[in-house]
Amino acid sequence: MTGRDDTVGRGAPGAGTGAGRVLRVLRSPWVRWGFLLVAVGLAVYAVVAAGDELARAAESLSSGRVAVAFVASVVFVGCTFGAWRAVLADLGSPVGVRPALSVFGLSQLGKYVPGGVWNVVAAAEIGADHGIPRRRSVTTTAVATLVGVVSGAVVGLVALPFVATEELGGAAWALWVLPAVAVVLLPPVLNRLVARALRLARREPLEQPLSWRGLGAAALWSVAGWLCAGVQVWVLAVGLGMPADPRGVALAVGGYALAWVVGFVVVIVPAGAGARELVLLAVLAGSLPHAAVLLVVLVSRVLVTVADLLLGALGALARRT
Repeated sequence: MTGRDDTVGRGAPGAGTGAGRVLRVLRSPWVRWGFLLVAVGLAVYAVVAAGDELARAAESLSSGRVAVAFVASVVFVGCTFGAWRAVLADLGSPVGVRPALSVFGLSQLGKYVPGGVWNVVAAAEIGADHGIPRRRSVTTTAVATLVGVVSGAVVGLVALPFVATEELGGAAWALWVLPAVAVVLLPPVLNRLVARALRLARREPLEQPLSWRGLGAAALWSVAGWLCAGVQVWVLAVGLGMPADPRGVALAVGGYALAWVVGFVVVIVPAGAGARELVLLAVLAGSLPHAAVLLVVLVSRVLVTVADLLLGALGALARRT
């Protein structure tokens, strides 16, 4: 392929402005690795400082609960794959499960590499091997990510009043924000946003607009994913003493969704390392002792990472066969 379709990550206008210089600093490998090292260092310190409490909490967490939480993690990652594939098909490249798994599974491992673009680059290059135009792969990843962020924000806002009741001091006003956030997922709105973003990036427009059916499918996949991720956290938290009531479910589901969105916004670390955990710690702080919350957060991160690696392994297997 030739022309713009062969390029990924062309510089956007305004790169020489003050904002552009700030972005270049944030994208610096030194900044990203430094932030990651600080996040890991703080996590290690927290684990060591609460070592005895963590050990006692871990004794209460049965292997059966960890297994159920892992299954929920795998389903969560599978739902993100479903949302991505729905967007890809809606943009004009309906592909089978095996090639789609090859592209998505392998490319998602790139999000753990500092830089913030390696999963996009990988999806574009691997997708090209399966006849998917690079530009379409890049747009698909961007749109699927946006659907995940918006749906995660909506799910998180639904749960926020449950957090506010005891910890945040009244945030029911957040429900008024829901329509403004959710409207982004309407095809007429999202198509305009994508078109403007492509113009700013000096790229060609979409070959065909996003449809109600395609975006609806992607949104349903995303919401199902947040529910599964929340179930994972809830299963672990209940095993450590959190009440098994509707409020606990709302905290787990909404808390994880909000944590993921914040982790996505903090672009200087791979996969939201550190930022995501801090948000989840804050949301669950009033429901469990500190050591128990810390254990839930750590185990949750490990399980999702293993699920990502499993999807990557399946993608590698699909690519070989």
